[in-house]
Amino acid sequence: MAGGVRRIPRLSAEVVAECLRTATAAPSIHNTQPWLFRVRGREIEVWADRRRQLSVLDPDGRQMFISLGAAIFNLRVAMLTHGRIPVLHLLPEPGSPELAARIQAGPTTAPSATAAVLAAAIPRRHTNRRPFQAAAVPWPVLDDLISAAAAEGSRLTVADPIVRDAILSLTSVGDELLNRSPAYHAELAAWAGGGPRRDGIPAYAFPPQDTTGRLPLRRFGPSSGSDAFERPPTLVRLTTSGDMPYDWIRAGQAIQRVLLTATARRLDASPINQALEVAELRRLVGGQGHAQMVLRIGYGEPSRGTLRRALVDVLDDGEWSRRAGGGPRPRDEGGRRGRRGRPRSSLAVLSADAVDNAVDSESLQTGLDHGSVSRCHDGGRIA
Repeated sequence: MAGGVRRIPRLSAEVVAECLRTATAAPSIHNTQPWLFRVRGREIEVWADRRRQLSVLDPDGRQMFISLGAAIFNLRVAMLTHGRIPVLHLLPEPGSPELAARIQAGPTTAPSATAAVLAAAIPRRHTNRRPFQAAAVPWPVLDDLISAAAAEGSRLTVADPIVRDAILSLTSVGDELLNRSPAYHAELAAWAGGGPRRDGIPAYAFPPQDTTGRLPLRRFGPSSGSDAFERPPTLVRLTTSGDMPYDWIRAGQAIQRVLLTATARRLDASPINQALEVAELRRLVGGQGHAQMVLRIGYGEPSRGTLRRALVDVLDDGEWSRRAGGGPRPRDEGGRRGRRGRPRSSLAVLSADAVDNAVDSESLQTGLDHGSVSRCHDGGRIA
């Protein structure tokens, strides 16, 4: 050991593959799976795949970066459950805005019970667009979801009846405005239904038509019958203080932690985001913050998950070279350059039983202090 610094080993190929499969189990807008991964020694890089960005629905890439954040959170959990402390660096290179995160396998650690619970929820989490039971979600469970978002630096609020009705009304307006656009319908058709594929929204995941007419569900295609949805629905709104790519990635991590916590509590969830996809309406939904997601939650029947692409389709095999300001070279040319976001990046550690503390990514000589989760700036602990 030179200079008294213990050498940290790499992850095995088998562990890397398992971590990447866990990352790809994350939810994404229209199941576009807009991610690419590059493995470099002890580091895994998460890149935005601009070819999969929804140019009509998501021109700024907000929902794409939220999707990347969800995959990053899964990767953090997977690395931790394999006994390594993930060292997270968001948007580490200002000249490469598509490089969303670099995660390093840090020192060994014992996973916490909470990390194990969240890891077990990952394969069981599925978006459920079908009706939920009329049973109310208990407040202790809602408090768990609120705490999950707070641990990742975001705010989750439960909509009271007035706010709920306002959000539903704005969502109906947003849905109507979107449906007036032929480009929106063309983009939706490209990602919904169709033949056998490992991305997009399959027909079996389309919601039925709401016989009450109160719930503004996105129409992906011909609905599979009709059904009466719960009345009233339970809605939660996730907001952030900022509204740039850095904030969107953090929001995605918060959303995934909320969804996994909900799954562990036997809750189902589905997004109702049409109002957030119209700029004027999104400002109204956000209140004093920036609205990133509206979720409908409740107790539903078991739902069928959607497929994910094979690792060979999302992994940089090392033969691609970096282009100026870009990411891994895709197997086929495509994609436009995205808008350059705010390059905020700070290092944080995800620990099993200690609070995140800024560390030197080269030496990792700094210990972890015990304290409050609220001190975490970038990543959030799982404990």
